[in-house]
Amino acid sequence: MIPYARHSLSEDDITAVVNALRSGNLTQGPMVPAFERAVCNYVGSKYGVATNSATSALHIACESLGAKSGDVIWTSPISFVASANCALYCGASIDFVDIDPQTFNICPDLLHKRLVRTKNSSQRPKILIVVHMAGQSASMDRIYELAVRFGFSIIEDASHSLGAEYNSRRVGCCEFSDIAVFSFHPSKIIAAGEGGIAVTNDKELAANMELIKSHGVTRDRDLFDGPSDGDWYYQQLCLGYNYRLSDIHAALGLSQLERIEQFLKARRAIARHYDEQLDPEFILAPFRGENRRSSFHLYIIKTKSPSTAVRDRLFDALVGQGIRPNVHYIPIHTQPFFRKLGFKSGDFPNAEDYYRRALSLPIFPDFPLSEASRVADIINEEAKLP
Repeated sequence: MIPYARHSLSEDDITAVVNALRSGNLTQGPMVPAFERAVCNYVGSKYGVATNSATSALHIACESLGAKSGDVIWTSPISFVASANCALYCGASIDFVDIDPQTFNICPDLLHKRLVRTKNSSQRPKILIVVHMAGQSASMDRIYELAVRFGFSIIEDASHSLGAEYNSRRVGCCEFSDIAVFSFHPSKIIAAGEGGIAVTNDKELAANMELIKSHGVTRDRDLFDGPSDGDWYYQQLCLGYNYRLSDIHAALGLSQLERIEQFLKARRAIARHYDEQLDPEFILAPFRGENRRSSFHLYIIKTKSPSTAVRDRLFDALVGQGIRPNVHYIPIHTQPFFRKLGFKSGDFPNAEDYYRRALSLPIFPDFPLSEASRVADIINEEAKLP
């Protein structure tokens, strides 16, 4: 069965992991800071805090920005549930802003209307988590203008978007945000097995996240509340968690990062091939913004028909031919857990319409163009059926 996503490992990747295993530093060694520096250098940010997952990175990002009980955090309903759960981990409330049907990202116009309509400032967001869906950046300049006007912080959930560009700069440079988060899950642009990172240009935020990710504990004497008892001494300065990334994972991520341009080139070539092969009479290919360049973590099509039955028929036809597509994502607000929080179907109609029509086609660096053609042929044949 051909999957929708698959990581690509080289002999260099395997050697890097073996070397880490043999180094004597399985964790809290030199590979993690080396990986953090490499990611920051690549995306153009100043500081990076690596974690054991992007979910953990989102959590420490929210914590470092002061999210707490009584605060509200807004995000997109079209994302993995982690984009919303991180608010709840902090005791804050979660709410959503509907998507732009064309980009699948938070709609700036709807965000503006929602902010103006929310007269009670306590119900406005303390933090907006902006998801760059499928690898394409949201409209960050417009969102940043709203953040300045209405006084909220911005976290970019860039889990899909390592290597993506906005206004000719890489996503993660934090030009329009306080913090950006990336994922190194095997399905993502580069794989570390598991892992994530929060990047920022704010030294204080970085220091706070570094503390929170490791039990709130420090050995930095400059931060101690009182004298040290000796070289063994440490202090816990805040409540924290064990969100550390191991040197093994960091070694793999660092090796993979050396090939990121190769990975991106392959993904973009597959995306162009799909664009050329899919029938526009029945299928909507991913939107291309003039000032943005997608990393194509996902290649998401939408059926022109609003009927879920058409999307489901395409899904079943591909599975029947040994190809496993996927659907990204089920609207978060329709999940049973979030329904218990008061959300219901109909709250965010653009997201729900998207879900009825969306299908993620296979895209990964080693996916042959000949197989992409076969996928497109199956889609075209099934889509035109009455």
